[in-house]
Amino acid sequence: MSVDEDVVLRWSEDGLRPCGPERSAGLLTADSFLVDAGAVRGYERHWTRFSGWCRELGVAVEDLAGFRRAVEAAIPRSGRWFPRVELVEQDGAALRFRLRPGQPALPEARVMLGPPGDPRRQPRRKGPDLDALVALRAQAVAAGVDELLLRDDAGRLVEGALHSLLWWEDETLCTTPAEATLPGVTRALLLEIAAEHGVAVRERLPMAAELAGRETWLTNAVHGIRVVTRWGEGDGGPDAGPARHAELWRGRLQRTARAIVSRTGPAR
Repeated sequence: MSVDEDVVLRWSEDGLRPCGPERSAGLLTADSFLVDAGAVRGYERHWTRFSGWCRELGVAVEDLAGFRRAVEAAIPRSGRWFPRVELVEQDGAALRFRLRPGQPALPEARVMLGPPGDPRRQPRRKGPDLDALVALRAQAVAAGVDELLLRDDAGRLVEGALHSLLWWEDETLCTTPAEATLPGVTRALLLEIAAEHGVAVRERLPMAAELAGRETWLTNAVHGIRVVTRWGEGDGGPDAGPARHAELWRGRLQRTARAIVSRTGPAR
């Protein structure tokens, strides 16, 4: 199956049907995951996260179950894809499936700092702020870097516009507190791996200067672990630290990938 552009399907009790020319719709919540040869990292975590947000917004459990079955039947089991499941405000609340080609994983990232003050309205739910965050990341790309890091009112780092933030302090894996960040699935998998291997974990909100010379990661579903290689535009910001742990932990993360088992019949 080859798709060069997004395919958007709306779900009803009759299954997934093309939306036709896409109309304006308010994004209430969404979740994306990487499918590579039919396997996904943290697949159940993604559905648990999305379903929880949808239930908070009044979607019935049986509707979510039917939607999931239809999505699982529609996901290709060959190739690389980055599908998104959505709840949108369009003639009432509607569940949609967006099939998108998966871009190659990028192992490194250059970052710049956003101004103090978190611009998000709902940092713990993906969707309402997504367009604004994509626009912030686009500003970073226009400035010659890959991601913009959000900061709180005191100027402390929170996370990236489209990435979680982790870093190493000696042999301690650090990240920002859960209450301040989107509940990233890749971040959660890495913290679970740390617990399995007896690696200490610390949560705090750092100033950018505190990460000078430290191995720093940006993580999300499509790219996995991206090592920060440069901070700031031009010569601004702290120097990046060497990537001493990334290769080992990429292997550990990839071993969490599991094949999708369709609930409506054999894989296509």
